Amino acid sequence: MPVRKNQRDLTAAEKKRFVDAVLELKRRGAYDEFVRMHGEFYVTDGELRPRAAHMTPSFFPWHRRYLLEFERALQRIDERVTVPYWDWTLDTSATSSLWADDFLGGTGRTGDRQVTTGPFAYGNGNWTVNSRVVDGRYLTRDLGRPSDPLTLPTKEDVERALADPEYDAPPWDSTARSGFRNALEGWAAGSPERWRTHNRVHRWVGGLMLGATSPNDPVFWLHHSFVDLLWERWRRTHPRSGYLPAAKLPRGDRQHNRVFALDEPLPPWDVTPAELMDHTRWYRYG
Repeated sequence: MPVRKNQRDLTAAEKKRFVDAVLELKRRGAYDEFVRMHGEFYVTDGELRPRAAHMTPSFFPWHRRYLLEFERALQRIDERVTVPYWDWTLDTSATSSLWADDFLGGTGRTGDRQVTTGPFAYGNGNWTVNSRVVDGRYLTRDLGRPSDPLTLPTKEDVERALADPEYDAPPWDSTARSGFRNALEGWAAGSPERWRTHNRVHRWVGGLMLGATSPNDPVFWLHHSFVDLLWERWRRTHPRSGYLPAAKLPRGDRQHNRVFALDEPLPPWDVTPAELMDHTRWYRYG
């Protein structure tokens, strides 16, 4: 059974295998397909088309399948590789181990925010950004946003989200004022904070992690691996609380045919949230 480990527990060899597999996936052109997919499925509240990946109850199952597809692609290159997770309540500094030169590289330089260290630096010739919503061919970061400092979510922030026994709530979008899904996804409706939890991590990293094509930064996968783990922790904490909405929303509801109920297939895989509840068929967490 593949084990997803905390990135701080990876050996030097495990880090190298992960990095090498990601770089090879990029070389083959397959990595950019994952980036384009995320950009395609980043659908906001204001759009009238179906919303499977963000600002929606299926945020967790959609990303679980997305990460699983990515992990399988890496394993076709090296069967020993899994997607590690970044516990951003513990590793809260721009000098934490995941930003080392032998792993993800560090923050961007002053001015253009270009990452110049580590294996994903543009100058090394292995990481050219092709799918993007901004100009520039290089990876950018602004860890901690020094010009306007931002902190990562705390254990207390996560515990508050995990304590909510309800999975999601009407109107099933970024404005939902209760429910675990929006508390962890991090849209701050009715709050003086603009970004919370998952969203706040994207803001803290900055650069290309800010947009719909955020998987251009490999840290995306470690971030979402931890989000996936937190979903599992919530399920274990509230075993009687199921995915909502459990049934297709009726005609007349403004979210009818826009959000996905428990047994409605998620695009682009034709797999339902119900089929994605139990991750232990594919991997476990260390």
